[in-house]
Amino acid sequence: MSDTPGPVDVEHPEDVDTSHAVPAPDPANTPEQEVNLEQDYVDRVYDRVDVLRSEAEHHRDEGYAHRSATVPGAQYERDVFVYRAARRIADLDSQHEGLVFGRLDFDDGRVRHVGRLGVRDEEYRPLLVDWRAPAAAPFYRATAVDRQEVARRRVIRSFGRSVEEVIDDLLNEDAADRLPVIGDGALMAALGRKRTGRMRDIVATIQAEQDAAIRAPGRGATLITGGPGTGKTVVALHRAAYLLYQDRAKYEAAGILVVGPSAVFMRYISRVLPSLGEETAALYSLGELYTDVEATRQDPPRVAAAKGGTVMLPILRRLVRQTPPGTPDELRIVYRGELFVLDAAELAAARARAFEKEPRPNLAKTEAGRALLVALWRKVKAILPESEPAEFSRDVGSRGEFLTFLDHWWPDLDPADVLGWGGDPRRLASAAESHLRHGVIEEVAASLREPDFSIQDVALLDELRMLLGVKPEPRGGERIRSWGGVQEVSTTQDRYYDRGERQPRDAFYEDYAHVIVDEAQDLSPMQWRMLGRRGRAAGWTIVGDEAQSSWPRPKESADARRRAVPRGRIEEFHLTKNYRNSKEVYDYAAAWATPKLKDIDLPEAVRETGVEVEERTVAADALLPEVAGAVVEALGAVDGTVGIIAPYSRHGELAGVLHDDRVTLVGPLESKGLEWDAVIAADFDTIADQLGPGVAYVVLTRATQRLIRIDLA
Repeated sequence: MSDTPGPVDVEHPEDVDTSHAVPAPDPANTPEQEVNLEQDYVDRVYDRVDVLRSEAEHHRDEGYAHRSATVPGAQYERDVFVYRAARRIADLDSQHEGLVFGRLDFDDGRVRHVGRLGVRDEEYRPLLVDWRAPAAAPFYRATAVDRQEVARRRVIRSFGRSVEEVIDDLLNEDAADRLPVIGDGALMAALGRKRTGRMRDIVATIQAEQDAAIRAPGRGATLITGGPGTGKTVVALHRAAYLLYQDRAKYEAAGILVVGPSAVFMRYISRVLPSLGEETAALYSLGELYTDVEATRQDPPRVAAAKGGTVMLPILRRLVRQTPPGTPDELRIVYRGELFVLDAAELAAARARAFEKEPRPNLAKTEAGRALLVALWRKVKAILPESEPAEFSRDVGSRGEFLTFLDHWWPDLDPADVLGWGGDPRRLASAAESHLRHGVIEEVAASLREPDFSIQDVALLDELRMLLGVKPEPRGGERIRSWGGVQEVSTTQDRYYDRGERQPRDAFYEDYAHVIVDEAQDLSPMQWRMLGRRGRAAGWTIVGDEAQSSWPRPKESADARRRAVPRGRIEEFHLTKNYRNSKEVYDYAAAWATPKLKDIDLPEAVRETGVEVEERTVAADALLPEVAGAVVEALGAVDGTVGIIAPYSRHGELAGVLHDDRVTLVGPLESKGLEWDAVIAADFDTIADQLGPGVAYVVLTRATQRLIRIDLA
């Protein structure tokens, strides 16, 4: 086999001319004529993509034809051949919608089209520049002040293969006599589109300050801050796609981990990277970072603060040293006709000696057996002084009854079981000593007795994994392992199209190349420790806004973050424009939050709707009908989605209003990072009282068009 198919998207160094020939512009053209001109070019690109796809299918079929290869080298070549062909087909398919979305006209007449991937013609000349390539940077960064030789920037909006609209920005006024200028601006058009319940990519409307953060180097730590609606999350996701483009071998092999606050949030952002042609990043919520656990339950604020604080470290260390429930409290051994007994106190002393040698119990069974034999030998020596210690150890240490006792007295421990011990208030109080107040101990123990884990429990499980000495499973494989490995040629393409969640369950591993943390201001110290273990040598992207924090002790969390993130170069990017909220909604939220939150970051809302925020006050027994009426009003006023954000205690009562697929009911913490066209903040004062002004501020900044606040009289 030869001529293995190469990647579709090729790098475009800045010193390579990526422009191409198009018909000379006519400044007298109508919008319809300009759309037709772009349609001709878009058709040309899609025709070339069809050819590339057919070629990739041919290469794939050639690979399948060699399924009978028996020589190891030929098997490897066959598998790589099919892998690359399947990769090309997947790229072309995932980028099909809106493939061509931008055009740059330069001062010297050159033209460059920008799209979701790079495409070249039959003679290897560029037809389309990948949005991540250096040559595409002026599409996002050129301004009237720094034009970068760009005369006109054009956004091309399509549906399927059909161009529906072109929207221009004229950056060089001197070019007005040769370039037609169509439309009122692509960004405002995109912001006015209805929400669908899933986050969209923004490749066609990335702004200059966002682009700078996206293209920052992957090493060290990149901090992206900004107030609500500034696009922090979507910038971080596009950054993942950019890093994969820049160094695919590195970031696919070792992996990119994207962590968000909740399962609801991860579902909301789940299609952004696939829409950009990237399927290999691992996306997990904080409740999913421990193997086989998918926690969604939120602890009450006081319990969450206790579980998340560094105060849990000494508590967990003492918990793993406790005697496991149900273990025998007496060892009886007959040696040379004499009965020797270790009672509970002597067994406790032996346990303590074992921990002195090896503090991780799952790695200390040998030390535990040795401690038992030493304790027995002291008794044997006093009664049978002629006995030899080596002979005694060989005899007793190999007996079935001794080994059975050792297995029961020193069992292998599972983190979930050990955490469950904390459900016993007496055990938890013993481990806590003076670190937790009595009332908090009772509340934490009650939470640990729940049948399911809370999101805060996941970090404790991960900490216990380390304290117990549970070793991570080997990741295994080489370059192709990020796709599950290619063992058989018949499975390669299946791994592209039948991967279920389209991500490996590998959040347990500790060797990621890059870690992206969203809503970082909410992470507890214990959660930072958990993440730190997954990025010991990684680059980091940390996204957040301190004003929206739900964690009550920010200094403690900041200290934990500094310890978790490897030392190195730090770059900070601050986003200043609010693209989500209308000016009316954001001005209301800012006015409410400013006197309550310290050093609040107030971005500038870029659009107005003329719709003011509504405030309503009702009796407690009238909340349900009031919310139901507000939902009907909102559905009639917006074309997209409606969100009801209410205290968790109200969810059972309000679930009855969910009669339309466009309506969603979530708790205040789950609303982080999400957005709806209209939001109903139900029983808002209770949200602020229970969860604090930071979370309440989040609730007030979720609406793109309309906000209704309902309080109880």
